[in-house]
Amino acid sequence: MSDSAPTAAQTPAQTPPKWGSTEMLPLPGRYNGAVRALAATRFAATGAAWKDVVFDRQFDLFSLADARAIEQEALDSGYRFDFSATVSLESEPDKYKRPEKAASAFADGPVTDGRRQVGIGDNVLRKAAPITGPVALISTTEQVMGFLADGVPPGTIAVIDDSGGTLTAPIIEGFAGVICLGGSVRSHLGILAREYDVPTLMNATIDTLSDGDVVEIEVTAAPPAADAYETGDTGHARIWLLENGA
Repeated sequence: MSDSAPTAAQTPAQTPPKWGSTEMLPLPGRYNGAVRALAATRFAATGAAWKDVVFDRQFDLFSLADARAIEQEALDSGYRFDFSATVSLESEPDKYKRPEKAASAFADGPVTDGRRQVGIGDNVLRKAAPITGPVALISTTEQVMGFLADGVPPGTIAVIDDSGGTLTAPIIEGFAGVICLGGSVRSHLGILAREYDVPTLMNATIDTLSDGDVVEIEVTAAPPAADAYETGDTGHARIWLLENGA
């Protein structure tokens, strides 16, 4: 992220990535482009085959000192770094929305047994019984710092966006459950959830929820199959709002 974009004269020519798409943001594009260009120049100067350089002489192509120099050059030109925990919200606002701004995706259905379905998601690890608790909508580092200082209230179910793996890692053990609006069961947060045995739904779509709403998450559902994200066979775990906290 930047306070001011560089002029055309300040921006070095970028070597496009061999695989994948070009970086969407100027700072990663500038940094990664400089890394690729430097490594390519040094490799050409060796006159050797790639296989003879990439494993045995990789630090001749790019070193820690090089990384620090490129980073310093970017900072000196006016760039600043933002928290990786919140960058997805700023860089792709149409894809990742803060939980309190998530658009309604479910029609207001009838209340059955004191509850109404308000969402779906992909279950990370299967449990014997659903998890119930009040939600806390978490989207800032300040909120996480508050939970670190004061503790997570017992039974809290966190509702976070796709960047939550980084944002909530320091406090994930304190949650009774997690609802994440992005990612997949193989995302960083999914790995953390399995490691810490925290019931979690990924790739969730929800109606708007407010802090303190009591929900039930269907962590009894089977996790997605290995090819689920290719076939679209996802979203089988349901999220229920308990009306009047019933």
